[in-house]
Amino acid sequence: MNGLLPAFGALREILRVLMLWAAAIVATIAAVDWLVRTHRVSPFSPVARFFRQHIDPVLEPVERRVVRSGGLPASAPWWALAAIVVGGILLLALLDFLGGILADLSRGLAAGPGGLVRLVVYWTFALFRIAIIVRVIATWLPVGTFSRWIRWSFTLSEPILRPLRRVIPPFGSIDITPIIAFVGLFIVESFVRAWLR
Repeated sequence: MNGLLPAFGALREILRVLMLWAAAIVATIAAVDWLVRTHRVSPFSPVARFFRQHIDPVLEPVERRVVRSGGLPASAPWWALAAIVVGGILLLALLDFLGGILADLSRGLAAGPGGLVRLVVYWTFALFRIAIIVRVIATWLPVGTFSRWIRWSFTLSEPILRPLRRVIPPFGSIDITPIIAFVGLFIVESFVRAWLR
């Protein structure tokens, strides 16, 4: 396990550099393609011909999706850049999350059975907090509560929030029970972890 963590860190650094270079290359392609599509560069120049032959076929799926959503075809390269940047950020965040899990698991295994129990308690409370955060964000978006992406958060958080809603009335249209549950989870977790030491 100890040899896995440095390898994981090295993989993360390699992916970070690759994503940075990919974003820089796609940004350059997006800028040149936008210049060609908006006729700021002559459509008969060698650059324009190269882009029509080699770059436009690659961007065609992005362009179709942008046009289907009501956007302009000339903005397809910028949407491709946004997808690369957001995808890279999400990938690196996922790797950081997995690296943290591996580090926690390594420390838990090194501490023996008590360390594993503390780790499971920490992960359980973290999962409940994530479920509450996802649920709150889902209420801000036009997503149904039975969406397969959101349903798990409602399933995990409802047993915590329902009793709180019976006791705590909403302030106008604002439901403060997720905030109270979030803080309450931290307090209960601190008591449980202190008890497990």
